[in-house]
Amino acid sequence: MPDAQAAWWSRDAAGLSRGLGSGPGGLSSDEAAARLRQFGGNVAADQGGVPAARVLLRQVQSPLVLILVFGALVSLVVREWIDASIVLAIVLVSVVLGFLQEYRASAAVAELRQRLALLVRVVRDGSAVTVPATTVVPGDVVELAAGNLIPGDGVVLAARDFLVIESSLTGESFPVEKQPGAVPAATPLAGRGNAVHLGTSVRSGTATVLIVNTGRNTVLGAIAGRLAASEPESEFARGVRQFGYLLVRVMLVMVVFVLVVNQLLDRPALESLLFAMALAVGMSPELLPAIVSVTLSRGAREMAKRGVIVARLEALENLGSIDVLCTDKTGTLTLGVVGLNGAVDPEGNDAPSVLELAWLNASLETGIENPLDAAIVEAGTRAGLAPGGHAKVDEIPYDFMRKRLTIVVAPATEPASHLIVTKGAFDDVLAICRMVSRGDLEVPLDAATRERLGAFYRQKGAEGFRVLAVASRRVTPQARYAREDEAEMTFRGFLLFQDPPKETSARTIGDLAALGIRVKVVTGDNRFVAAHLAGSIGLDTRTMITGAEIASLRDEALWQKAEQADLFVEVDPQQKERIVRALQSRGHAVGYLGDGINDAPALRAADVGISVDGAVDVARESADVVLLEPDLDVLRQGIEDGRRTFANTLKYISITTSANFGNMVSMAIATPLLPFLPLAAKQILLNNFLSDIPSVFISTDNVDPESLKRAQRWRVAEVQRFMIVFGLLSTVFDLATFALLLQVFGADQAVFQTTWFVVSLLTELAVLLVLRSRGPAVRSRPSAVLLWSTVAVAGLAVAFPWLGPVAAAFSFVPLPLSIGAAVIGIVAAYVLSTELVKAWFFRSR
Repeated sequence: MPDAQAAWWSRDAAGLSRGLGSGPGGLSSDEAAARLRQFGGNVAADQGGVPAARVLLRQVQSPLVLILVFGALVSLVVREWIDASIVLAIVLVSVVLGFLQEYRASAAVAELRQRLALLVRVVRDGSAVTVPATTVVPGDVVELAAGNLIPGDGVVLAARDFLVIESSLTGESFPVEKQPGAVPAATPLAGRGNAVHLGTSVRSGTATVLIVNTGRNTVLGAIAGRLAASEPESEFARGVRQFGYLLVRVMLVMVVFVLVVNQLLDRPALESLLFAMALAVGMSPELLPAIVSVTLSRGAREMAKRGVIVARLEALENLGSIDVLCTDKTGTLTLGVVGLNGAVDPEGNDAPSVLELAWLNASLETGIENPLDAAIVEAGTRAGLAPGGHAKVDEIPYDFMRKRLTIVVAPATEPASHLIVTKGAFDDVLAICRMVSRGDLEVPLDAATRERLGAFYRQKGAEGFRVLAVASRRVTPQARYAREDEAEMTFRGFLLFQDPPKETSARTIGDLAALGIRVKVVTGDNRFVAAHLAGSIGLDTRTMITGAEIASLRDEALWQKAEQADLFVEVDPQQKERIVRALQSRGHAVGYLGDGINDAPALRAADVGISVDGAVDVARESADVVLLEPDLDVLRQGIEDGRRTFANTLKYISITTSANFGNMVSMAIATPLLPFLPLAAKQILLNNFLSDIPSVFISTDNVDPESLKRAQRWRVAEVQRFMIVFGLLSTVFDLATFALLLQVFGADQAVFQTTWFVVSLLTELAVLLVLRSRGPAVRSRPSAVLLWSTVAVAGLAVAFPWLGPVAAAFSFVPLPLSIGAAVIGIVAAYVLSTELVKAWFFRSR
């Protein structure tokens, strides 16, 4: 077997095949299995689950954990064994909890991704079979067609109009034609016209390819780490990062303030340092990574039960934020069951001869599988058609520029001629015709006839029919045929297809509108059939924009028109991408639903790319979310799940940081006014740890219906305002508690710290149940596990001062009944005040 690093693109294909132990019949199944064990799975980089060791390392590398470990080491140095043990115990529990939650989330995502595994046609044991792309090995012979992702680096053995998109590797945006042959060893990647590479995709045509390198031995494998590093940051991740910067600034100010004040008060430096570090940790939502992972993975699992697979977990937050959904019509707004309603001649009369020509074209083509060809083949089979008298000679594959497909056959009854049969979009077929059939005759295609044919096409489109045209020509036999041979054709007739709208489409569009999502149809279909469908399901067709109009518009003009229009017709792939970017320029979060080769650029450009399970490879791989059924109602449920997940994640961040912020401000204010620290460092850490336990279950919480009715967007300023308002409300009650303890009860250090620990923890738990809903807490029921975990921790908080050795370890003492009654009153007053402030806060937004 040749060296994987050798210049294989410069070698003779036959010799390279022999060196790989392969041939026209491909590898044997046993040999392929042995090579899979030798070379490993065909993946360019780690996919699916994250190794357990890496997840564990991520927990330990957290800055918050490192601060705690540093504090524990300092305690050990000064022989504060109990303090060190407590801190290390909290670190251990936090790390283990974070590891378990994040590892489970990673495993869940890996399981979902397995359901989206790509398949490829490989020649094994002399026959073409379909296998997972991850099992392709060097020496495999693969068959490729338009829409396929190329499953490895290799050389082209045979090709027919084979165009490949290599922009992911070379930056070249235009498709590159690939043909058999050899090029010099020094040829750069972009110039290797005989080679294909993993990660690129087939734009059009067909080819047979010998795979030379797979997985990490490919060009993509060598740069996979760099490509992964350049993955764009999601809106939610960017928001969390920006909010993290805010917390760091607040923490630095508080830590420096506390250290300076304690030094001015001549308090022990070590105690002051530990207290300041505990403040920093207490200010931070240290379980955020684990809770985000748990919330997102739980949301992804729930969506999978409804037939929505999340291919990229980070997209789940963006799914809840979309306010515009662009979609093609076939299969989403329509039934997706295309039927051939008629094959007619140029006069509009039923014509079996037109059906036979169309059937020859559809049954013998080997390119893109599509429902139109399937409908033609089914209709021809019902009519008793068989290929008997025709042998396929050549094929000119469909592409999105010509919008037609040609098959060349040799009729057995006329061995001295070949028959060229072309079908495709009406305008593109008519453009290559010089004659038109009239009964058994062929007459010149004059301007009047062209207009009459165009009128028939427009009429049928307005009636809701998808219309294709059929043309043919007899020629003297030749060895090969090219696009230039699609000329001087005779127009034979029309094919009339119908794909009626789903009965639920209008209702689903209304449901999406109720969620604040505007549906826009973006299709390559002609304006007449698209307008008929759009009007039947309640979309506004008056502002329809055609591809020709888009081509004439500058970007700034398109921004305005794209926002107003509900229907875009006769658009090409680049225009679909322009439409998405125009809507984004107007501040919209755009979801794009597509399943074809021509949808890939728009899928990548959209905030959330959405495809379906039966889509071509390049569309599915470009998508963030994959629907197992092409149903907009399923997507609506997925959007609601995305918003539910987003809302629950935001709950944790907002509630936890506001509570922690309030406590930290209280301690910072109290520090210079008290003769002792408000809480010991170990008490702060324990408080922070216990208050986070119910938050682990926030992913299970119920969400207010109104939170599902509008797009969810991350707004740092809003979270900051929430943190300040409710944090300072907490501070007011903390300071009132301090005054009550000192002025009324004359509490010493132990009683003061114990009381405030209990009050602080109970108010944090209570505010979790109050602020989890925008409405009155009594009208919004939390999930059972969130409620009971909160009750359990609250019971533990009340019991702590009486737990003997445990209480002594944390310097807690039993509280008098009078102080216990005061604690209940303070917590009740705080809950009532929070409800009142909450009503004002959300009303004033």
